[in-house]
Formats: sequence, structure tokens, C-alpha cells
Amino acid sequence: MRFQLEYGKTGLEVELPDERVVRCLAYKDAPPLAAPADELRGLLASPIGTLPLADLAAGKSTACILICDVTRPVPNEMILDPVLATLEGTGIARENILILIATGMHRPNEGEELVELVGPRIAETYRIENHVGPDRESHTYLGESPRGCPIWIDSRYLDADLKITTGLIEPHLMAGFSGGRKVICPGIAGLDTLRVWHGPDFLEHPRADVGCLDGNPVHEENTWIAQKAGCDFIVNVVIDTQRRPLKWVAGDMIEAFEEGVKFVRDVVTDTVDEPVDVVVTSSAGYPLDTTFYQAVKGLTGALPIVKKGGTIVIAASMSEGIGSDEFQSLFQDNSTIELFMERILGKDYFVMDQWQLEELAKVLRKARVKVVTDGLPPETVESLFVESAPTVEKAVADSLAKYGQDCSIAVIPKGPYVLAQVN
Repeated sequence: MRFQLEYGKTGLEVELPDERVVRCLAYKDAPPLAAPADELRGLLASPIGTLPLADLAAGKSTACILICDVTRPVPNEMILDPVLATLEGTGIARENILILIATGMHRPNEGEELVELVGPRIAETYRIENHVGPDRESHTYLGESPRGCPIWIDSRYLDADLKITTGLIEPHLMAGFSGGRKVICPGIAGLDTLRVWHGPDFLEHPRADVGCLDGNPVHEENTWIAQKAGCDFIVNVVIDTQRRPLKWVAGDMIEAFEEGVKFVRDVVTDTVDEPVDVVVTSSAGYPLDTTFYQAVKGLTGALPIVKKGGTIVIAASMSEGIGSDEFQSLFQDNSTIELFMERILGKDYFVMDQWQLEELAKVLRKARVKVVTDGLPPETVESLFVESAPTVEKAVADSLAKYGQDCSIAVIPKGPYVLAQVN
């Protein structure tokens, strides 16, 4: 049986034994919007839970629009075109509109990457800047949250008369779902904020999990922080397997987000009848699988359906390597994943991006991991607390030898974009 895994920009075709594959988990059939641009313009004029965008913009002098960075396949140009036209139509001068890339702790998006992100016309004619999370001087302190998280938010956003956020609603390994509040925290939050919000007190909570919002402290905290920072209007999208808009939501940050989550949960949830020995998955291809750091999301997405002691086989291009220098240093400074967890739970140890290794630790507590990639040599992969495999087929063959001929396999070609669950 042949499957096409999302891998880089090209995909990866793999051959798996028919008799062992119990399920290929995927999106439900949902028709893409026939006229997405018209639908979006209609929502800007008749949004969810708030006044039309033009009414909110009336009388304002400055505006800041947050967009996701290049690691998210958001149709930014399609969103920005009508939003920018609306703002300028109400009298906000183009030079007073800032498009701020919510990089979180990721690297800046510049040059050709910026053109890819927003399209050539917008890249050439609008002011676009990157958030720089570690630069405390570019942030404003808003006090502490009730849970004791210090709130540092990019001053450029806070200083704007009109605050607009955009984004993609999809399953998220810690916050339940991305979108809504998440482009503010972590998108434009400072390192001091993320050190706590992305720390073990939040991430080790059993409800800090994919698809989970109720009782999830990660979701509750960044919602509180986003409300503290302020948001006048959101535009979020749900996309299909070909990255075409399935649904827009726009308006109030919470009401619109919740409507989007309700829709996306139904579309992306797929199930198996019982946990399986082996999950073959991906990190959803470009741009999400460009680093090992990002590929961890594909691993956590498979956790709900793999047996304890099972194996997750992931194919990810990792065309940009492991991840940030800080993330790479974690593997050099910790000889085992157990030592790393002991250190971060001790509270005195902190390295930026440690949260993603903490998520990998959750995976390794339950399953073995085999990685197939063209982006890193096998010896480098083996230094990341996981196993290297030359092909998906070889990784599966080894697993069949380990678990026997009754070995059960599930496949998730789109990786973390599918909400995999057990019935």
C-alpha cells in the first residue's frame, strides 16, 4: 500500500505492508470556499462579536497588524489585501500601518522569505518588521498574570491605536489549538514571559495537550495575557490539505477563535479503534518540517494513538537543520533526556527553546522514535535522543521484526495538522 507523506516541498511516497496498516488518518472531506476573497470581505463588514473593522478603524491614527512567521502556511496576502484596504479607506495613512511578524523566539523573516510571506506588492509598499523576543528594550512590561507570569509585550503593538491579529487555527501540541490569542503570546511576547509560560509548571500539566482547551493552563494563560495586551479584531483561517481556505473567522478575539476551533476540530479529528504498535507520520511538510525543533510537533501529534513501548516513525526534511543555537546546545549540555528533565524541573536551569525538548521528553517516555530525513546525517540524528533510519520502509521493517507479524500500523500523512485520537 502506497502513501504520500507531507515532506518538504515535494512530499515522500512510501510503501507499507497492506495487511498491517489499520488506518490512514486524515482530514474529513470539506469543500474549500468557492469565493474566499468575497467571503472574507463580507466577514470584515459583518464580524463575530464586534463592530465592523471599518467602524473600529474610524478615527484611529495608527494600526498594527500581527502576522505569523514563515513556519505557518497562512495565506497572509489574501488576508492582508482587504484588511489594508479597509484601514486606508477609513483614513489611516499607509505609513502609519505596521505589519509586525510574530516570530516568538524564531529567527526574523527577511528578503525573499518576506516576499514569500506576504507577496511582492505588500512587501514593497508597506512597513513590515520582525518581533525580536530576546530584546527586552523593545517590550513593555504589563505586570504579572494571576499565575505569576511576567508580561512583556512588543511595544510597537501596544502603542498602536488599532490592534489586529491574524493567523491559522490548527491543532497545537501545548495550547490545544493555534490561532486567536497565540499570535500575541508567544508571538510578540518577550523571553521573560516565555520562560515562565513555556516552563515546566505549565507544560507538565496533563491538560497542556493537543486539542485540549478546557482546563489547559497554557491556553488559559496566553488568553489572559492577550486580553491584557488588547486586541481589537482578529482574522483567522482554517485551511485544507492543499492549503486552501475552508473557513474564515473574524471579529472578537475569543468568540471568533472559538467558532473557528469548533469547525476545525470536526474537520481534522480522525480516530483509530485502539492504540497501535507503530505510527508513521510527518511534520506536515514545508514550512513546518524545516528543522528538528519543528518536527517534534509531528511526534507529539502521534502520541495519543501509539501504544506504550511502541514506535513513531517520522519523515521530515529538516532542510534548515536542528534549530536555533540554543536548542542545539541542549543536546550538547545534557547527556541524557533524563538529566535534562531533572535540570528543568529543578527550576534553576533555563535555556531558550528548552520547551521543545521537554515535549520530546514526553514522547520518549512513551515510545521509541525513528527519524527519516535528508536534512541531517545519521550521526547527528542519533545525537538528538532519537534513532536514525535511512527510509520509512526500513524503519517499519525493523518495527515488524520487533513487534512481530501482528504489528499494527497507523499512518498520518499530514502529521500534526490531524488531531489523532483513540475511539
